[in-house]
Amino acid sequence: MDIDLIIVAIYSYLLGSIPFGLVLTKIFLKKDIRTVGSGNIGTTNVLRTGNKFLAITTLALDLLKGYISVYISIFYFESLVSLSALICFIGHIFPIWLKFKGGKGVATYLGVTLALSYKLFLIFGISWVSLSLLFRFASLSSMISTLIVFLYAYFYGINDYALIFFIFFVMILYTHKENILRLKNSTENKIKL
Repeated sequence: MDIDLIIVAIYSYLLGSIPFGLVLTKIFLKKDIRTVGSGNIGTTNVLRTGNKFLAITTLALDLLKGYISVYISIFYFESLVSLSALICFIGHIFPIWLKFKGGKGVATYLGVTLALSYKLFLIFGISWVSLSLLFRFASLSSMISTLIVFLYAYFYGINDYALIFFIFFVMILYTHKENILRLKNSTENKIKL
């Protein structure tokens, strides 16, 4: 087996699996974020604690771990960049430290996207903000924005990453399956602007 592949898989997964939302709320609020709101360890649920600073910090750190994982791979393991992006993303969703129950992956997806293509990062950001202002559902905005990024990558020649962005889209649909049900039943919480 290729040693480079093993190295990339290990550091990408370990970086992705750092549960910053859990760590920050335990340190600063003495709370287990898994007992708050949806029980998720991500930014949206950290925001439910009422601490916007911790929510923003969680977003930044979850984004950063995705970025760092891919950035390392770009410089040292260029042929394995897509693998690094995917494994880091999987690490966030299924962290070994939390019995494979992690976040929904959007912030880590953002970090990975920024490292792969700043243009796709901007497309996601503009789409997400526009959709959030229009519909006021963070989950819906995330799902549609990941679809838009995939379609742009596919139709406008970023073919090196089209497949990985399709996989991300499918996985983000999976991690938002409960949100999809709530959207269908008109019980999903809206963003408070």
